[in-house]
Amino acid sequence: MLAGKNGIVYLVGAGPGDPGLLTIKGRECLSKADIVIYDYLANRIFLEYARDGAELIYVGKKAGCHTVSQAEISSLIVDRARKGSVVVRLKGGDPFIFGRGGEEAQELAEAGVDFEVVPGVTSAIAVPAYAGIPLTHRDHTSTVAFITGHEDPTKDGSDIAWDRLATAVNTLVFLMGVGNLPRIAESLMKYGRSPETPVAVIHRGTLPEQRTLVGKLEDIAQLAEKNDIKPPAIIVVGDVVGLRKTLDWVEKRPLFGKRIVVTRAREQASGFLKELTRLGAECIEFPSLGIASALSLN
Repeated sequence: MLAGKNGIVYLVGAGPGDPGLLTIKGRECLSKADIVIYDYLANRIFLEYARDGAELIYVGKKAGCHTVSQAEISSLIVDRARKGSVVVRLKGGDPFIFGRGGEEAQELAEAGVDFEVVPGVTSAIAVPAYAGIPLTHRDHTSTVAFITGHEDPTKDGSDIAWDRLATAVNTLVFLMGVGNLPRIAESLMKYGRSPETPVAVIHRGTLPEQRTLVGKLEDIAQLAEKNDIKPPAIIVVGDVVGLRKTLDWVEKRPLFGKRIVVTRAREQASGFLKELTRLGAECIEFPSLGIASALSLN
């Protein structure tokens, strides 16, 4: 869609957290935005791609702590677009995978505001991949399902058909489900899933703080509580979790879990930062050195 007198809104998926997983089109949209409205799960490093003078508006959406309600967010997006602005709505993961992007798109359509959807790399596939867990595998499973672990609390009951889901699909991926992990495990076992089924809970996947906990359906809730696993996290249920033993690649990198402060001048640090990051380190830029010619010091 082309921007009209009302401006335009780009619903941009920011990916799961790793800065390298933002799409090229997503970055292009950020570079031309007048306003960026962003969530807690969108890596804040992406705000550096916004042009100088762009207005940056944080709207929260952290689990259990919403700074701004969904209705207020939708109203804000519509209002700014109607004033002629180019608006980027930056959302973690993919806007249409449990990201409420569909609801925001509906509000824009009803208000007559032009919009485009820029898909993002969903955490549902990226986070297990970074934990060494392929969601499908010729020798293990040909089916996978994505399920919300946090349904609308205002509904009278659950829309999840646990009696069918438990055994109909081999690999189950739950998003936003850590708080409901005991109920999820209990429901799956109640309807026929083996208590011995491997389960992984992956906290802050694709980021330097990534942490993966593996257990069985019968004990994963207790293990998660004991190890103080908090949101955001992805839950993977299925035999493919067992492949992590040989396919784990992120958490085996030599500098994984290390935090390194880089004091080189910014113009010198780029290549060094990339190499440290490739080796698994969390890098913090703190330029404290400068380069000057000998003449300028006289």
